[in-house]
Parts: sequence; C-alpha cells; structure tokens
Amino acid sequence: MDDIQEYFLCDECKNKDFKLVYNFSLRFHGVNFSDDLIYDRFIDEMYQCTKCRKTFTKKQIEEGLTEIKRRHKKD
Repeated sequence: MDDIQEYFLCDECKNKDFKLVYNFSLRFHGVNFSDDLIYDRFIDEMYQCTKCRKTFTKKQIEEGLTEIKRRHKKD
C-alpha cells in the first residue's frame, strides 16, 4: 500500500499551516467560608491559520483529524 499524507486544512482558505496562540485568564469567585476571593487560572490553546488568521480549538482540530481517518478507513 502506498503512503498517504493528508493535512487538516483551514475551512476558510484551505491553508495547512497554523501557529499556536495562548490566552491566559484568571476567574475570581467567592466562597461561602471566607470574604476573600479565590481564583482559578486558565490557559486556552488556540490554533490560528497563518494565512487568513481564523482560529480553531484543539477539539476542532482533533475532530477534523478524526474525520480524515474515517474517510480512509476500510470497511
């Protein structure tokens, strides 16, 4: 069998190149046993198309790769 390499492509411009973009945030909230706020730290990873700049979540990329595998799977 020949090797096949298929890329996840941007659904806007069909580009295959992406760069990783991070978002950092803190979510503050109170708790019933203290007057002080506590916080949760979040780091969101997004992937941005290098051509049209559309962003994709890691989940969207994984779903796209799963679809590619499904198309190539033999019944």
